[in-house]
Amino acid sequence: MKTGTEPQTRPPQHQNRQPGIEHEMIPRPEYVRADYHASGKLQGKVAIITGGDSGIGRAIAIAFAMEGADIAIQFLDEVVDANETRDLVEAHDAQCLLFAGDLSNKGFCDKLVAETVKEYGHLDILVNNAAEQFPAESVEELDLDNLESTFRVNCFSMFYLTKAALPYLKKGSSIINTASVTAYRGSPHLLDYSATKGAIVAFTRSLSKQLIKQGIYVNAVAPGPVWTPLIAATFPPDQVAKFGTDVPMGRAAQPSEIAPCYVFLASDDSSYMSGQVLHPNGGEIING
Repeated sequence: MKTGTEPQTRPPQHQNRQPGIEHEMIPRPEYVRADYHASGKLQGKVAIITGGDSGIGRAIAIAFAMEGADIAIQFLDEVVDANETRDLVEAHDAQCLLFAGDLSNKGFCDKLVAETVKEYGHLDILVNNAAEQFPAESVEELDLDNLESTFRVNCFSMFYLTKAALPYLKKGSSIINTASVTAYRGSPHLLDYSATKGAIVAFTRSLSKQLIKQGIYVNAVAPGPVWTPLIAATFPPDQVAKFGTDVPMGRAAQPSEIAPCYVFLASDDSSYMSGQVLHPNGGEIING
């Protein structure tokens, strides 16, 4: 059932570290809709999902598991969330590997791919989803260490993981990148984050042209506001309480509303799409 523009309320809250802890959020995000009906779209597939412990990544992991895929999840150090996600994935008779580590480290990215393939024997889907963001009111206030970290985690990791994964991907495989509505409309207080998301759109389009002759599909999803731990870890309490109310639908999405986009792009249903971006963004009209 579509939820439309029903208002959502949440108490003011803030977490003091990136990328946030899902089990501390009030209310907890919804990771799967009660009326979601799987149909084996990803049966026998293996997927790596970065940032898969919580938020959109958790919802993707569970949806993929429901569709028949085995999962490898990267997370930074949120062990409780990661273990909970693994339990949820395994409840759908799928396997789930957990890898704690920093995506800005190329060696870790190489290890993530190599150990996933060693365990499962193959790799079919790479979801580059993890991200961080640090608000700044002006370019003069940008912390240069945060600027570099944001690009390394949000962008460099996509190059590292794609390069590591390509030897194992074959015709029909999918690479799906998480962009953002901020790549299209901008964000004055998330200048560097928005720039990384614009780079991800260009990366997606360019890589798709590079790999299409090999039959490897490259697409992206550009969500609008979504209720995830990253929000609680980014903004002050009063902004968290009203987060998402500025879009036409008047509310933030639940991760459960975003994950089906990834299922579509990972499955044969999207067999005539590459280099494209899906826009689950609460009704914002996007050009570009």
